[in-house]
Amino acid sequence: MSCALHASDMPRAKPVSVNGVVVPRAEIAREVQHHSAGTPIAAWQAAARALAIRELLLQEARRLAIAAEPASDAQGRRETEEEALIRGLFEREVKTPKPDRDICRRYYEQNRRHFRSADIYEAAHILFAAPRQHGTAYQVAQADCAAVLEQIKRNPERFADLARAHSACPSSANGGNLGQVTAGQTTPEFERALAELAPGSISQAPVATRYGIHIIRLDRKHEGRELPFDLVADRITEYLEESVQRRATAQYIARLASAARLEGIELAGADALSVN
Repeated sequence: MSCALHASDMPRAKPVSVNGVVVPRAEIAREVQHHSAGTPIAAWQAAARALAIRELLLQEARRLAIAAEPASDAQGRRETEEEALIRGLFEREVKTPKPDRDICRRYYEQNRRHFRSADIYEAAHILFAAPRQHGTAYQVAQADCAAVLEQIKRNPERFADLARAHSACPSSANGGNLGQVTAGQTTPEFERALAELAPGSISQAPVATRYGIHIIRLDRKHEGRELPFDLVADRITEYLEESVQRRATAQYIARLASAARLEGIELAGADALSVN
């Protein structure tokens, strides 16, 4: 759900208020566009929670007489007064310890598999372009792919010629050669197929992705290497700091919510206790 809603589009519900301050339905309707959800009502509820939390934090910042000092970044973007108030509140009230080197080292040892360079694949493919939802065209692409795959199984050396003749990808001009690819550069289905192939082999069955149907050849694979701790220490420190900060912020909001008078909204649960 990403499009804006009018307040009148939603079923009438009890007004949302925080300690007697009503969150206008029109503001919730405008906020909806910032919340993805499976249904309009779920997006509306997510927007209402976000604005209720914002109101709760602003009330607390004003109660504590936090001074708004809007910051700006290198691009000239400047915080609003309300954003500055909430940031100031968190800086004053939410204290979190910084992870030391020993903590970061333990995290590294426990998660070594995540700290390695990406595998690099040298691959080629033949694409028969047809999204699955294009029924007849997709069936034709399946048949064409199956016929070409049978030719390749009989004569693997013809892969490049058949790519030039049949592939709908610009790589056809190079015999289907994609050069070097790593994780994230192709679709998940394509990546899984590459990972299952042995160097020098060709997919024995068509591989379907959102672009159509592929025949894939893996020429070479360069295994990723484990990254040393010193190279990733800063990244680990940043991740752990953010993780602790998120949990501490959620706990702080939960304490404020438990003491607040809330109507028309519930702020229970970890998903609800976050601020955008």
